[in-house]
Amino acid sequence: MADFHQEGIITTLHSLYEAFDQDEYLEGLEKKLVDYASHLNICLLLPCLYSELQNPQVLDPIVNDISQVEYLHSIVVALGGADYAQFQEARRYFSRLQTDKRDLKIVWVDGPGVQEILNRIREKDIATGVAGKGQSAWVALGYILGHEQADVIALHDCDIVTYNRLLLGRLIEPVANPNNDFEFCKGYYARISPSERAMKGRVTRLFVVPFVDAMMKIMRERGFNELENFFQYHRSFNYPLAGEFSFTSYLARGLNIAYDWGLEVSTLSEVYNKVITKKIAQVDLARNYEHKHQEMSQADAQRGLHRMVVDIAKFYLNYMRSHGFVLDDATIDMILHTYYQNALAFIKSYSDDAEVNNLIYDRYSEEQAAHFFRGFLWTAWEQSKGPQLSTQIPSWNRVLYTLPDIYDHVKYVVEKDNSEGE
Repeated sequence: MADFHQEGIITTLHSLYEAFDQDEYLEGLEKKLVDYASHLNICLLLPCLYSELQNPQVLDPIVNDISQVEYLHSIVVALGGADYAQFQEARRYFSRLQTDKRDLKIVWVDGPGVQEILNRIREKDIATGVAGKGQSAWVALGYILGHEQADVIALHDCDIVTYNRLLLGRLIEPVANPNNDFEFCKGYYARISPSERAMKGRVTRLFVVPFVDAMMKIMRERGFNELENFFQYHRSFNYPLAGEFSFTSYLARGLNIAYDWGLEVSTLSEVYNKVITKKIAQVDLARNYEHKHQEMSQADAQRGLHRMVVDIAKFYLNYMRSHGFVLDDATIDMILHTYYQNALAFIKSYSDDAEVNNLIYDRYSEEQAAHFFRGFLWTAWEQSKGPQLSTQIPSWNRVLYTLPDIYDHVKYVVEKDNSEGE
């Protein structure tokens, strides 16, 4: 069971319900959401690769659980990596989510219609990124916002092994609840492998948390108060790389979306710049969370955790430079050594935590991972030197300013794709 500790910067919504009957709690939660849904429209956005349809033991339970809820006004699946036949297969697969009271649309990101939209936007010198979760989610947001029928939008991945309706309801409730006045809510959870009895989430535990913690202290010592507050905000999130969050459609219109592995930390930063912290929350979504794992790939900076850490580090380094913190080789050398020593201190804490919980903890491999991440940090610095193109796709508000009819174009393409063959 979770504690009830509050950090004080953002609100943490704990899993205190675990002390009581969980079936009763779920029933009450969904009744509240049905009531909220009578006053506002709730949309679920699902970024999904076609390859995930080939993993039915994971995706089937997710879709079956979603089909049972009654508070969703619409569901939009952002389908990537699919040709025409695979898009049609996805339409058939997800069709069970369509009801008389709930709309379903599949956004065919690789289809000619969406690609024409992206080309049209690029012709105006507006970046649209590269294929991936960030770009897919951004395109789907364009359809949702253009349709003007969503007040609250929730987003989660399609590879969650431990998915259930409770996770979905808790993800949505903080923003949908009119008494809370939250505009953005980030999910968090424990990452423990039941089969291995070991901690997962290496990039969060061994890179992001110790790096952000170290940067917060460095900024304080050097008098960069704005950047200290920025890193303290990121440090307040229990799982900053979680892919699950909910937000208001008003906020969604103004968010730039990163198209690389910096998506999650970039989104947190966008929210930080646009929303006062008392309107930001994080919620404990599940007792445990399991999804597919990435390999380290220490020899290839374009794959696995190597690319993930490099992309995240590049975002933070570029953010620091854009806010007046001068970086050079000597400063980066100091930062990476400070990070590494901080990571070793965190590893000691993780080891103690694992010991008291009777988990298997390979301290050597954890320290080796931190050693690799230290090197990846230097790679990020080498890649980020000099003027760099942003890895963020501009907000839909920005696109709309240049192309006033863009929402109509997106709606036309998505609805045409979804009506063919009916």
